[in-house]
Amino acid sequence: MSHSQAESVIKNIIREIGQECAMKGQTVSETLVAFMVKAVVLDQKNEFNVDRTLTKNDVQKLIKLCVSRLLDTANPSLDTIKMQVYFDMNYTNRVELLNEQHRILEARLAPVSREITDNRARTREEMESIYRKIVSYVLLRSGLGSPTNIKVVREATAALHSVFPQTELGVFLSLSKKDKERQLKELTMIVTGIRLFNKDCGKGGEGIDDLPAILNEAIPAAMQPIDAELHASQDLAYRYTAILEMMHESPHRNIEARSFMLKEALFNVRQHEAFLCIIMSDVITCAQEVEMMGKQFAAQIEQLKNTVQGKTAVPTSQVFPVFLALSNLWTSFQDEILLLSFLTNLTVSLQQFLGIHALLFPDDVMESLLEGVTVKSDEQRIKETMGIKVNVSDFKKEEWLFPETTANFDQLLIQYRGFCAHTLAEKDGLLLPGNPAIGILKHKEKYYAFSSKESAYIFAQNPNQFIQLIGDKAKECAELIQLLELHHQFESLAPYSQVRSGEKHSMTPITKCDSSTQTDTHILPPTIVKSYEWNEWELRRKAIKLANLRRKLTHSVQTNLSHMRRDNSTQVYLLKDFGTQTRHDNSSNVPRPQIFLAGLRGGSTPTTCMVKVNLTRAVDET
Repeated sequence: MSHSQAESVIKNIIREIGQECAMKGQTVSETLVAFMVKAVVLDQKNEFNVDRTLTKNDVQKLIKLCVSRLLDTANPSLDTIKMQVYFDMNYTNRVELLNEQHRILEARLAPVSREITDNRARTREEMESIYRKIVSYVLLRSGLGSPTNIKVVREATAALHSVFPQTELGVFLSLSKKDKERQLKELTMIVTGIRLFNKDCGKGGEGIDDLPAILNEAIPAAMQPIDAELHASQDLAYRYTAILEMMHESPHRNIEARSFMLKEALFNVRQHEAFLCIIMSDVITCAQEVEMMGKQFAAQIEQLKNTVQGKTAVPTSQVFPVFLALSNLWTSFQDEILLLSFLTNLTVSLQQFLGIHALLFPDDVMESLLEGVTVKSDEQRIKETMGIKVNVSDFKKEEWLFPETTANFDQLLIQYRGFCAHTLAEKDGLLLPGNPAIGILKHKEKYYAFSSKESAYIFAQNPNQFIQLIGDKAKECAELIQLLELHHQFESLAPYSQVRSGEKHSMTPITKCDSSTQTDTHILPPTIVKSYEWNEWELRRKAIKLANLRRKLTHSVQTNLSHMRRDNSTQVYLLKDFGTQTRHDNSSNVPRPQIFLAGLRGGSTPTTCMVKVNLTRAVDET
């Protein structure tokens, strides 16, 4: 059978199932029917072989089983699947939702924009008409008041006239269509900024709501019911978990016949809890964005006041960027209002899939089932196992991750939405929260958490077996595929929202440890011959140097830097003693000169008369 023929057969099956359900008073969507068809085919108890072509009997059997399950309104499993399909088809992340709303706004404004850009006005009346259309366009695009309110129109016209007088329409109409559209958007933002500034100064603002104040009141008002519903679903999940845990520990205890749906009811409230957590996260993001934008808006208003204070004329280069910033911030406030309304409506819509609990397990039934049972919250269960860790030395091949050794520990995508993998397989789908602090097992690039050390050890002995058991359980209860995020095992049942956005990706853990490395400068021995010389004249110079060394003495020296580092030694020839001998000895003695000077002291004569007497003895007299 070709691909097109297979699609045709599946469409016929879906259509027949929908018609039969409608005949029996149950209206179902095609998406729900398609999901149910795949779920029935996957269930091994129904004995469908997906590798061969369906026979006519197989088709009739498939239709009968699907209709039976779709009409079983007393089964929590059907409500869970309906909830998953509804959320998948209606929930959109903030970026995609805002992009879609902006696209819708552009589509609605397109006719008004075309009337302006395609106009070829010539007369004065035509010019006035197109100017009024520009004012209407500005009001419709900004969302600040109704174009039918005369006060709003007058205020917007005055703001537009201050930056775009009617006399400039001729230049505007001479532009290309793209330039006209760009200028219309820019004029809208400038006029919006002017009106917002005038409103803050108390000089206008007709038809403009105080969006920051509205959001500051609306966000807590929206979070309160979501938080209340989240706690209600969690409390119900804790009760179902305690009863199911008691059933596995005491199988001999008598349980009412309806209690076999406890597990399906647990899946239902856990899925509702997961969806509410997604919605609550978006509301918290919305609150953070509003707080940040409120501060930016106040800062821009203050900057504008300081710029125009006491001035009759201000350069456009100073105020226009601030007007544009005010307009963008106000558009973001409008987006947050839209997001908050969408999330609130989605939360209310999910309540329709929870009515089965009050029918199957009213208060009196729950009280009887909870006799002698201790109800524990997820936080209490995790707190009981704090401080207990897997001993890595007990395992040779398995890799374990811990908070203190993994930098991005909190960002790891744990399988089965963080529930204990061993308990899921061993106790037929019982959902117990895993405690990552015990240790996260990394197996085939996927990460598993456990509710106790014992569960971790048992699962680590044969992970593939337990993973297969969980997959088989998911085929039996199709709602587990989305609840436990098993889309990698069942690609055909991946929700459209995840296929479209692809937000969740496996993250590689960044492990931390103390280590040191040392790198050799040269790992391989050097092959450079340093003595090689290509220059002939350099070789001649070295040869002459060696020849000269034969006539040189060797000296060794020691400097202050090399002192005491090594011993130096030198060897010298000792000096010889020389002596001479003559025939006879002789000696001489020279007389000491003696000279006497007389008359230096003077006398009776007026002039001095000196007498020099040589008293030195002769040489021969000595």
